[in-house]
Amino acid sequence: MKSTQGWRMGTKESPMLLMARPRSHLKKPTWIIVLVSLVSFFVICSYIYPPQNFAACYIFSYNGCEALQNWLPPALTRGLTDDEFASRVVIKDLLSRPSVISLNPKIAFLFLTPGALPFEKLWDKFFQGNEGRFSVYVHASKDKPVHFSRYFVNREIRSDTVEWGKISMVDAERRLLANALKDPDNQQFVLLSDSCIPLRSFDFVYDYLMQTNVSFVDCYEDPGPHGTGRYIKYMLPEVEKKDFRKGSQWFTMKRQHAIIIMADSLYFRKFREHCKPGMEGGRNCYSDEHYLPTFFYMLDPGGIANWSVTHVDWSEFKWHPKSYKSQDVTMELLRNITSIAESLHVTSDKKRQSRITPCLWNGVERPCFLFARKFLPETLNKLLRLFPNYTSIEAD
Repeated sequence: MKSTQGWRMGTKESPMLLMARPRSHLKKPTWIIVLVSLVSFFVICSYIYPPQNFAACYIFSYNGCEALQNWLPPALTRGLTDDEFASRVVIKDLLSRPSVISLNPKIAFLFLTPGALPFEKLWDKFFQGNEGRFSVYVHASKDKPVHFSRYFVNREIRSDTVEWGKISMVDAERRLLANALKDPDNQQFVLLSDSCIPLRSFDFVYDYLMQTNVSFVDCYEDPGPHGTGRYIKYMLPEVEKKDFRKGSQWFTMKRQHAIIIMADSLYFRKFREHCKPGMEGGRNCYSDEHYLPTFFYMLDPGGIANWSVTHVDWSEFKWHPKSYKSQDVTMELLRNITSIAESLHVTSDKKRQSRITPCLWNGVERPCFLFARKFLPETLNKLLRLFPNYTSIEAD
């Protein structure tokens, strides 16, 4: 009883004890209420007005916006527009369908050229003896080429004007794909330019492409002015800056992917309208370098290899890749190209960061390249002479 009485005196009845025991201005329950209110206030504000920069994100989590987005309720996720929803339903359905098995699977070689094909004789050597395993389609945007090979005769499709750096380049690619898709036996689609040459034998190329289930579409993130710097906000909401990607236009693509490209109108329209030369702020955007990489990164990132099987040398850091002249063409050069087993991407910012990744074919490191560009017409005779030797180089 005494102990109980003493406790009561110390807390309520004894002025002396109360004066002797220092207390904060607010009682403990009040502090708890204030603290809970502040936390609730910040949470509610972040829910209604999501942070727009990294500094704001760090108020809530040292992991930044990504951690905050994972923590906040799913309602913060942007809802799809009707057009997006319809487009994704169609694309998802097409991707989920089993591939149609062809009894005679072929590779469609799609040549995108302004006119003549200077390496037609070389391609003739490449195709010889493989009739029935390939098909050829030629989009000549300026002049109808005169053919030297029977494999190219009457293989032109309806063409239209193509301007470098403009959406007409992608129009031509889609036109080639559409024509090649009419043949149900075409299972792989290879886009080539007039300056492209084969690096391997036909058998090697055929097995390499037919025995893998990915498309060799180049795709990487470049935070520099020639990458993400080309993005423009008018591509919202369907194409966000975080999804904007870059890559070489020279692809090989499986039939399933060729079909979804032809089915796409929404994302293609965004690039047609908002990725072009002469945008606001003096920026230039080139759809042939961004449309397919961004499209596949958003809709089927696991279905692409993230590198192109067509080699090109950007080591000179110019607007166009290195052009190979006659004196450049040697067995050493061709051997070096065919031995490359790593993909190199260099960012366009001041850091010039190099990103090197192994070329994995079905999970196994293999040579990266089946074709190469940019070879000048003067190299033809040397290439014809070296062709039997360099295409027979064994791959490790």
